[in-house]
Amino acid sequence: MVPASRAVHNIEVTAESLQEDLSRLELQKQALERELAAVVAHLATVQRALGALEGMLTAAPQEGAPADTLPTASPTTSADIARTARGTGGEKGPTTRAARPKSAPERTYGRLTEQILDYFAKVGDTDVRARDVAVALGRATDSGSINAIRSTLDRLVGASRIRRTGRGLYRAL
Repeated sequence: MVPASRAVHNIEVTAESLQEDLSRLELQKQALERELAAVVAHLATVQRALGALEGMLTAAPQEGAPADTLPTASPTTSADIARTARGTGGEKGPTTRAARPKSAPERTYGRLTEQILDYFAKVGDTDVRARDVAVALGRATDSGSINAIRSTLDRLVGASRIRRTGRGLYRAL
């Protein structure tokens, strides 16, 4: 009988040990989830800031400053590294569109379009990418969702509601 009671004791010890491991792992999981959420939030902030900086680099020559007075970025700046990683080198200059006449009647758009227009009203004179818009609207950031937003942005450019300031960059009018 001694061996049976010893086996029961071993099972109890193992169960206690596993229970302690479970508690420790649950705490570790919660801490990692909090850390991941903070990293994701910081990543979105850095992406928006980088997009704004890239927009300023793209828009700077068009603001009337002579090209020889503008700072030149070395090929190792974070903007160049990010642009190279994304494969978006060689931005085009902004396209100019005639402003929509004030007498033109306001059109009612779909929900996504209205959300995008509201977002551009909030960000003002800042260049943003389709991914930034998706994050700000709380939408998924998979390629299909980004492409839906990009298509809507392109339609808004065509309707002269926003403007394209560079490759993949958009700004409110």
